[in-house]
Amino acid sequence: MAMWRRPAGRTRGEAAKAAVQAGADRLAPTLQTLWLLIRQGVVRPMRPDKLLRIVFAWRRWGVTPALGYAVAAIRHPDRPAVIDERGALSFLELEQRTTRLARGLRARGIRDTSRVAVLCRNHHGLVETIVACGKIGSDVVLLNTGLRPHQMRTVLDEQRADLLIADVEFVEALPDLELDVVLAWTEGTTRKATLEHLIGSSATGTLPRRPRHARVIVLTSGTTGTPKGARRPAPPGVGPAATIMSRMPLRAGERIMLAAPIFHTWGLAAFQLGSAIGATLVLRRKFEPQQALAAVQRHRATALFVVPVMLQRILDLPREAIEPYDTSSLRIVAASGSALPADLATRFQRVFGEVLYNFYGSTEASWVSIATPRELAEAPGTAGRPPRGTSVKILDERGARVPDGETGRIFVRNDMLFEGYTGGGGKEVRDGMLATGDLGRIDEAGRLQVVGREDDMIVSGGENVYPKETEDAIATLPEVSEVAVIGVDDAEFGQRLAAYVVLVDGAELDAEAVRERVRPALPGFALPRDVVFLPELPRNATGKVVPARLREGSADTER
Repeated sequence: MAMWRRPAGRTRGEAAKAAVQAGADRLAPTLQTLWLLIRQGVVRPMRPDKLLRIVFAWRRWGVTPALGYAVAAIRHPDRPAVIDERGALSFLELEQRTTRLARGLRARGIRDTSRVAVLCRNHHGLVETIVACGKIGSDVVLLNTGLRPHQMRTVLDEQRADLLIADVEFVEALPDLELDVVLAWTEGTTRKATLEHLIGSSATGTLPRRPRHARVIVLTSGTTGTPKGARRPAPPGVGPAATIMSRMPLRAGERIMLAAPIFHTWGLAAFQLGSAIGATLVLRRKFEPQQALAAVQRHRATALFVVPVMLQRILDLPREAIEPYDTSSLRIVAASGSALPADLATRFQRVFGEVLYNFYGSTEASWVSIATPRELAEAPGTAGRPPRGTSVKILDERGARVPDGETGRIFVRNDMLFEGYTGGGGKEVRDGMLATGDLGRIDEAGRLQVVGREDDMIVSGGENVYPKETEDAIATLPEVSEVAVIGVDDAEFGQRLAAYVVLVDGAELDAEAVRERVRPALPGFALPRDVVFLPELPRNATGKVVPARLREGSADTER
């Protein structure tokens, strides 16, 4: 029989005190989470009958979006859950519709061993599909709407999808699919199966049993190669939501204007956060800056989730096009998905006030750090600080920690690191910490500064050169609307920097003027030897610049 023994050298009192302290250390994060959820209104007193129904829902669905919408349907059934171009659905309606959709999918042969691919823009059908698949236990593969037809076929084959749920516009571009298809968003009449038909023709009632915990598979951006499927872990509880709220003060019942695409990790994170806090999601199928401002005003949105290029497009509007809209309801504008240029952060907060949060993370790492509006005002472009329960280290090539102020590789540990790629393999891990693939440093105030991707750094004439530093300098020129800087091959120096610049409408600038005006801010080796003027930067559907397509414009280079 195994017996507990007091560690050598400790008295009985010391051992008891150590045991109490260990228990307190384990309990402290739980109490912190509970207090934060109470403070933000997510947890509050309710009638015993509602509490009992919530317990049953938790036992039924586990910690999933299905639980979030079931809880919201119990607590405030008539509150709008989703508002899109076709109107609003209440939480009770969405709860009932997703159960019927789950039954309709089961009648179509979808089981917990199935995999459902989804090719949709932001609208209620996408939300309902994710929730309904969770009620069945089938994995969901979120497809990037910007993939080309041959990429789409490759991804569908690799992911072994059993069913494709897609907006009609994308199905028309993929006429030869050997796959069962259900249409989500349609225009006019159609003879094909639709989500509305599955919902309308399925009976209400309970599903047969508690499903397995389904996975959501998100594709990497594919800016440097073929997109890979990344298995997202199921949240272990409400802890991840509380972690984000520790740096970004989201409240229960927010009205979230979700402009970032849900098929991307950032949009999916916003959707998951929204389901956890009972938020109303305001969705639009396509982002148009003036319409986004109009939707914020019309629905009194309190939070706006975007990718940085959307902020740029808003600020590109003439002042007279922005001023008529009342955006005073916005407390939080959360940007992620690509690097936030320092100048863009400054200009946005000058117009809209100190409401901007810079969320630094990735498909593989989930979150790493969050910069608050005050931090962005003090150090524009910073990635801020890690939220509670998250560890960030800057390591050198040997895995040793580098001193603050020096550049190294960024590693992170949190509760939601990805589980690997669906095709096999993963990211480098050192002592339980995942490599983000980025380079960065910790500044004098303890804030994380992201220098750029590891594979973006070039060696030019023996010097390590980081393109982001040059990008940030060029972006401050008032004639410049957008800029991207990458490394290109050079016969003499090995590599050199090439800047791709989009000018503000009506502005004039030449390559030599660009170099001369940023020269005081940059060392000589960081000046771009090539400057290419483009009408727009080639971006994918999530707003990331695609370097391979940038190089296609090099014929217009000025030196």
